[in-house]
Amino acid sequence: MSHITYRIVEHDGGWAYAVDGSFSETFAGHDAALVAARRAAGEQRVSGDTHGIVYEDAKGEVHEELSDGHDRPRTEVQG
Repeated sequence: MSHITYRIVEHDGGWAYAVDGSFSETFAGHDAALVAARRAAGEQRVSGDTHGIVYEDAKGEVHEELSDGHDRPRTEVQG
């Protein structure tokens, strides 16, 4: 099981949450960013349907996998 950390950070004149170098939209205050990060982290843990996925990697090779909708990451919010 993977692990995802949402970090509350100052960003673009306000506050945002960041995951693996990607930022959310900017919020006026820390508390608003925290609420949004907690919501996003909770949604990330919700099980879904199992689907086949097809993607191309950086080398241009196509891969097919089965994405188990019940294999959800552990999440946490810091900040």
